[in-house]
Amino acid sequence: MSTERPQQAVTPPGESPTPPPTRRTFIATTTVVGGAAVAGGLIAAPPALAADGAAAAEGAVAAEGPPGSRLSLTVNGVRRTVTVDNRTSLLDLLREHLDLTGSKKGCNAGACGACTVLVDGRRVNSCLTLAVRLEGAEVTTIEGLAQGDRLHPLQQAFIDQDAFQCGFCTSGQIVSGVGCIQEGHIGSPEEIREWMSGNLCRCGCYVKIERAVEQAVGRK
Repeated sequence: MSTERPQQAVTPPGESPTPPPTRRTFIATTTVVGGAAVAGGLIAAPPALAADGAAAAEGAVAAEGPPGSRLSLTVNGVRRTVTVDNRTSLLDLLREHLDLTGSKKGCNAGACGACTVLVDGRRVNSCLTLAVRLEGAEVTTIEGLAQGDRLHPLQQAFIDQDAFQCGFCTSGQIVSGVGCIQEGHIGSPEEIREWMSGNLCRCGCYVKIERAVEQAVGRK
């Protein structure tokens, strides 16, 4: 067995021995070196990797795009074919895609009736109706009631009875009144008011609106 001891580092004459690094010095040194390496990696990322990352990000955005559908429906007697986001309401389809702005966006929650249109002859709140559900449907808006320069009888009755003030709810009121007449809910003033109650008028023209409906059916 060897009895030799391991040699120790000898400090040359005239030089001070180097003290061993302390724990604080070691941590500070490794932190600075590591931070420089990370910063260098961020600043000088390989071009190929950067391009691949950008392409992947663009692909992810495209994959997350909203789904759309193509549908055909008849609006005021004209066949329309459009491609829309599946979340598009009938109201937004009419106003934003077909430029039929007579139907108004009031509460956008189905509570005021300003957006009322006829779908296959029945009254609906267009703000609550998904456009993609209306494939093949027939939609009538306020723009489709008149025949050229000849107003619909209810449109004329609204003028004769002065059944509007600000006019914001008027298109929905008239379309709803046309639906009310077609549905046969015109037996009495009370019945008309009941079946028109889903259309709100902030100006309070309810009495004149009811009279306009009665005029349109020949009772005034």
